[in-house]
Amino acid sequence: VQLVESGGGSVQAGGSLRLSCTASGNTYSTACMGWFRQAPGKVREGVAYIYTIGGSTYYAVSVKGRFTISTDNTNTVFLQMHSLKPEDTAMYYCAAGWRGGTWDRPSSFAEWGQGTQVTVS
Repeated sequence: VQLVESGGGSVQAGGSLRLSCTASGNTYSTACMGWFRQAPGKVREGVAYIYTIGGSTYYAVSVKGRFTISTDNTNTVFLQMHSLKPEDTAMYYCAAGWRGGTWDRPSSFAEWGQGTQVTVS
């Protein structure tokens, strides 16, 4: 599966952005999808997860109530981000190809997009 993220950009604190991740190719592995982020000098961390068939979602504590993960069931997953903070600044990655484990670990996913930069000032 190929994953392409879009929607990143620069915003002021308190602003909003919506990220998109479109999957193509062998999309059988997109039942479970996640959004991760990685700031310079920090480890990649799980932000949100969705089970696209059942609709279950999970969020990191740091973004719960501000971010929403969703899907339009056409191989696109979104991350709506509100009330953005400077600490949300990072490269955001879409992930698919569930390997098992816990949703917020990068090792739980086999497929990754190239990332989209989010900068909050």
